[in-house]
Amino acid sequence: MSLEPTPLVSDGAAMKGRSGLARIWHASSYSMAGLKAAYRGEAAFRQLVLLNLILIPVALLLDVSRVERAVLVGVVFLALIIELLNSAIEATVDRISLELHPLSKQAKDMGSAAQLLALCLIGLVWAVILI
Repeated sequence: MSLEPTPLVSDGAAMKGRSGLARIWHASSYSMAGLKAAYRGEAAFRQLVLLNLILIPVALLLDVSRVERAVLVGVVFLALIIELLNSAIEATVDRISLELHPLSKQAKDMGSAAQLLALCLIGLVWAVILI
């Protein structure tokens, strides 16, 4: 994957001209590109994928209600979503400037704090349901 900037489109409406299945197809390809970029470039995302690969099958095998199973799976997916957003924040901040700045640090720290809370939520939900 190249980190070279893509040419700018002068008319923003041209980017949004697709509708129906074409829009869904292109949106899906952008989403897949984002998942690939996160997996390749973010160790934390790869670790969370591994955690999901362990916890989701465990959740499916546990003797719990369907609602509890959905919550167990949902919280681990939530951590992946938060990591994607955290990585997007970090990439955006780094794109603007690699200069050390208090606001850049604050943005990155808040993204990291969101991920910490997501991991705590996983532990709390799994503990409450299993104990």
